[in-house]
Amino acid sequence: MNASAWQMLFDGAWTTLWISAVSIAIGVVAGLIIALIRLARIPVIDQILVLYISLARATPLVTLALFIFLSAPTLGFGLDRSVAGILALTINTTAFNAEIWRSGFRNFSRDQREAAMATGMTPWITFRRIMLPQMIITSLPGLINEMSFLIKGSPAIAVIGVVDLTRVTNRISAVTYEPLPPILVACALYMVIIGALVWLQRLAERRANRLAT
Repeated sequence: MNASAWQMLFDGAWTTLWISAVSIAIGVVAGLIIALIRLARIPVIDQILVLYISLARATPLVTLALFIFLSAPTLGFGLDRSVAGILALTINTTAFNAEIWRSGFRNFSRDQREAAMATGMTPWITFRRIMLPQMIITSLPGLINEMSFLIKGSPAIAVIGVVDLTRVTNRISAVTYEPLPPILVACALYMVIIGALVWLQRLAERRANRLAT
């Protein structure tokens, strides 16, 4: 491969990275909010959220990306391809993150909550100082796993024309008629990104264990 091909691959990797990072950041926070709302069991709203989570988790990313990108003009506005890709990834990962957070909260010991309330802590302080830190530690493996799945599923947005790492790989292969070199480089770049996530997870877990002891 020539220098131009290498530059295209690195540009595609950057596109994959920043789009995935934005989707992950929004999805983690939105998933937490949805999990808290669901724990409150508010009639109607809870049913709407259950429907959203079920549909988002069941819909393939390719279908979701196409639906968002192609339906936007019919509603009177256009979406940039990258924005449509972020929306598709965010809708998908938010649903999974909501269930990961909810599972972590449901496993929280009621005794700790009652003990905190008995010392005079308000529900908000109990949540912020006791529940949330433990839930982050408990949910961290699941959240990191979902981030990895999102990054590995992000090539789905190439179907709407986002020039991510996978789309760049296809372009180079079509021009050079040598698909193996760009594919190997793309695999290596994906492994670096996923490996960085795993490293961050282990670093966070070690730090949490030190704080716990």
